[in-house]
Amino acid sequence: MEPEIKIEDYTYNLPDEKIARYPLESRDDSRILIFRDKNISESKFSNLAGLIPDDSIMVFNNTRVVPARLFFRKESGAHIEIFCLEPVFPVEYALSFASHNKCSWKCVIGNSKRWKGGKLLYDCADHEELRVYELSAERISADGDSSVIEFTWKGDASFSHIIELCGKVPIPPYLKRDTEESDIERYQTLYAKYRGSVAAPTAGLHFTDKVLEDIDKKGVTRCELSLHVGAGTFQPVKSEYISDHQMHSEPFSVPVDVIKMLASKKTGQKVIAVGTTSSRTLESLYYLGIHCLNGNPPGSVEQWEPYSCDCSIPVKDSLNALLGWMESHNIKNLEARTRIIIVPSYEFKIVDVLITNFHQPQSTLLLLIGAFIGEKWRDIYKYALESGFRFLSYGDSSILFREKNKQ
Repeated sequence: MEPEIKIEDYTYNLPDEKIARYPLESRDDSRILIFRDKNISESKFSNLAGLIPDDSIMVFNNTRVVPARLFFRKESGAHIEIFCLEPVFPVEYALSFASHNKCSWKCVIGNSKRWKGGKLLYDCADHEELRVYELSAERISADGDSSVIEFTWKGDASFSHIIELCGKVPIPPYLKRDTEESDIERYQTLYAKYRGSVAAPTAGLHFTDKVLEDIDKKGVTRCELSLHVGAGTFQPVKSEYISDHQMHSEPFSVPVDVIKMLASKKTGQKVIAVGTTSSRTLESLYYLGIHCLNGNPPGSVEQWEPYSCDCSIPVKDSLNALLGWMESHNIKNLEARTRIIIVPSYEFKIVDVLITNFHQPQSTLLLLIGAFIGEKWRDIYKYALESGFRFLSYGDSSILFREKNKQ
C-alpha cells in the first residue's frame, strides 16, 4: 500500500545563506550533529571514530563522479549543453567508458529547442588537444525529458579519456555558481573508484585518510559497494503527494563478501551506512533476497515494493537466499538496479546508523530521514539551522542512530 504522505509536511525554511557554496579547507573540519537516544549534540567530524560503536560494519559508496556536462555548438554558434546520465550502448559503465570512436548515452539536453537535428561539434575553442578527436553528438531518440545521444570521435582515445578532457563536474544547481577547478577534487570522495555518478554521495566528502585510519584502529569493519547516483536523487518532489512521485532507477553492485558479512553479522552488531545512497542499496538487498525466495532472479527493486510485500521474512533468510542464487550462478559481484523510495512507514531491515548531510526541503532524501528517525527530524533540522550548521552537498554532517522502537 503506497503511503499517503503530503510532501508539504516534509519541508522547512532553508535560508539561502545556510547553503554551503564551497567546502571547508579540510574535509574533516566540518561539524557533525549527533542524534542518539533522542538527544542532540555535536562534535567535529574528525572525532567520528569516537562516536561509532565498536565492532560495527561501516559501508561506503565508492562510486566516482564523472565530468558529465558537455558543451557543444551549432554551426550558427549557439551552445547546447549535453548532460550525460547513464550509458545506453554499451549499457555497462565500464564498457562504455572503454569504448573507442562511438558510444550512446541517455542525456538531458540544455537549450534543446535550439537543436532541431543533425550533428553537433564539441566547442574546442579553449582546448587544442580535443580538436584532433573531432568529438560530435547526434540525437538518436527522445523520451520525455531525456534523449539518447550518440557520441562519435576520431583517434584511439577511450570515451573515459574524452570525457575527462572536455567534461565539467556537474555540481548541484543550488550552489548557484559555475564549476571551478577545486570541484574536480572536492566534489569527489577520497575512496571513489568506479565511474558512473552524476552527483556525489556527499556524506563521504568529509572523510580523510586520518579519519579512516582512526576507524580502522577502533576495529570497525569497512566495506564498499557501488551505487551510481543519478541526477534525480537530489531533486525536490513536485507532486502534492509522494505517491504520485516517480522515483528514478539507479544501478548498483555489491561484492558477494559484503553480503556474506551482512548475513552473518552478530546479534547487536551495528551496520553504519555512509550516506543515503549506501542506505538505499543495503535496504534493496533484502528485497532482492525476497525475489530469490519467490523463485525469481534479483534484477530490480521497484519503487513501492517494500510497502506491499511480505516483510516478515528474517533478514538472514533473505540475504542467504540471495547468496544462494549468486553461488548457483557463480556470481561474485551482484549487479542490480533499484527504484526504492524510503518514506515514513518504511521498516528498515539492515541499516542501524546513518551518516548523512542536511538535505533539501521536500526531497526524497528528507523523507528518508523522516523514515529513519521519525518526527524528531524537525528538532534536528531546527537545531542545525539555529546553531549555524552548513547545509546541503558541501555542508556539515550528521550521525543518526535509529531509535529502538524503529528497529
